[in-house]
Amino acid sequence: MLKYIVFVALSVFYFINISTQDKPNLPLTPKCLGCICEAISGCNTTRMCSGDVCGAFRLTWAYWADGDKPTVGQQASDDPTAYANCANDPYCAAAAVQKYMFKFYQDCNGDNVVDCHDFAAIHKLGGYGCHAPLPDFYTQRFQQCKEFIGGSFV
Repeated sequence: MLKYIVFVALSVFYFINISTQDKPNLPLTPKCLGCICEAISGCNTTRMCSGDVCGAFRLTWAYWADGDKPTVGQQASDDPTAYANCANDPYCAAAAVQKYMFKFYQDCNGDNVVDCHDFAAIHKLGGYGCHAPLPDFYTQRFQQCKEFIGGSFV
């Protein structure tokens, strides 16, 4: 959980601003973003690429691309290492997650509210599959994090 707390504290200062009229500028709160990270990988920032996923958020190339291909520093998004470099950088990966959630912003669980539960589903199941049931392990870790952190996730 210490990794989560450090991650959230640092990520608050990094997020980029996205603007529209219908959706919040940054769909995920820092707490929500941290609990998604915790649920998907234990927020393990030392784990690099494994198979087709990279980083603490376990991003695929397609997810990163749907998140507008943010990059670390001034690296070009078409550079062959841009995806892995971003996915393995917690700040850049968090920016990709925010942009992905902005793109796929929706109520996945049918409660007429778009909240952290919906974002957790979108992250794990994708923007087109978030209405399906979540794996038990992922749900348990997500809930444990929310209970540990406490407070509002809106």
